[in-house]
Amino acid sequence: MVKPKNKHSLSHVRHDPAHCLAPGLFRALKRGERKRSKLDVTYDYGDGKRIEFSGPEPLGADDLRILQGLVAMAGPNGLVLGPEPKTEGGRQLRLFLEPKWEAVTADAMVVKGSYRALAKEIGAEVDSGGALKHIQDCIERLWKVSIIAQNGRKRQGFRLLSEYASDEADGRLYVALTP
Repeated sequence: MVKPKNKHSLSHVRHDPAHCLAPGLFRALKRGERKRSKLDVTYDYGDGKRIEFSGPEPLGADDLRILQGLVAMAGPNGLVLGPEPKTEGGRQLRLFLEPKWEAVTADAMVVKGSYRALAKEIGAEVDSGGALKHIQDCIERLWKVSIIAQNGRKRQGFRLLSEYASDEADGRLYVALTP
């Protein structure tokens, strides 16, 4: 049996299918297109179900790769924030997530790591300042994505990433993924 190079295997990633089923959410971008375009993708599932993604810049394949890496890191060894956290810090984070309706009982996934760990996870150069800056740019672009989900007459707003924090001095990274 061959051991994977990375801590987590990125052969597949489990995430909300709405992100995968919305055509045009992640796409190939031409040089300079991020600065000229905006993200505005709506996917109608029928029966009053619809999901809208919007943001200041379109999302490319590099953004998808970062999102997959974050989900992979959150999976096996990430922190799962249950609906009723035991610690004060967990309760505060749960308040920041502001879950509504069905999301109140859902678990949230939290990644605590570093840019280098994420770079290694996705197969990027871990010792390149340019690569780490690119990862930071992708995470911040993902954080800026707003989502409006509609189910019949109910509408609810989210962010693709519910919380993000980093420390450039020591490279620490903290990301909470929306349940």
